[in-house]
Amino acid sequence: MPAERIREHTVPVAAARRRRLRADGARLLADLLRHQVRTGAFPGGVLPYEDTIGTDYRVSRNTVRQALDLLRGEGIVERQPGVGTVVVGERYPHALDRLQGLAETLHEHGRVTNEVRTVGPVPAPAPVARRLGVPEHTDVLYIERRRLLNGLPLSLDLTYVPMDLGTGLLGADLENTDVFRLLESLAGQPLGSADITLEAVNADAHSAAVLEIPRGSAVLMLERLTHLADGRPVDLEFIRFRGDRISMNALLHRSC
Repeated sequence: MPAERIREHTVPVAAARRRRLRADGARLLADLLRHQVRTGAFPGGVLPYEDTIGTDYRVSRNTVRQALDLLRGEGIVERQPGVGTVVVGERYPHALDRLQGLAETLHEHGRVTNEVRTVGPVPAPAPVARRLGVPEHTDVLYIERRRLLNGLPLSLDLTYVPMDLGTGLLGADLENTDVFRLLESLAGQPLGSADITLEAVNADAHSAAVLEIPRGSAVLMLERLTHLADGRPVDLEFIRFRGDRISMNALLHRSC
């Protein structure tokens, strides 16, 4: 191949590689800054100047700007004239290594309240009946709640409970009390364990309206089957969290 043709191909490839490396660097920097935001590392919620960030992390100013653009796109920070880049979208930590209700988990961050949208008996669909250990199509209690933290929508919870315990929930204060606490009281024993699955899903029209987000937005779906201390499954939940207001964390140990 003639030298001119080689140069023609090499220059665009080299430029593309530089753009890729810059984008990779911006993504890595955004990850580090996101962690700093989540742990409250910036006093007053104000990020350092771009030049300072570039010096601290040894990256170019263009990389810093691209990283901040990524965080702005996620709704985590915004640019305020005369102030700089400030934190605007606080994510609340939800521990996955402890079995707690939402109010217990987030008590340090404010008040969790529940808007009970639906509550009543429904015939158990086969997958629900199988996981709760009840005969198919027998009634289970279905509860749909919107959970709010300090008045802001946080999650949409869909819950199924066996009817022998669900009957006691019908007259309970579901607006101000976690279902977990009520179940322990009704069952006369503590909860023991839970099987969980966490994945990202797109918000359907109903979920989007309830959570006050655009349809199709990514939400965190937590599927949880909770057991009493004696092993009986008593609570099957499908919880859709606003991804811009929650972060999941856990402490894991490597088994020997």
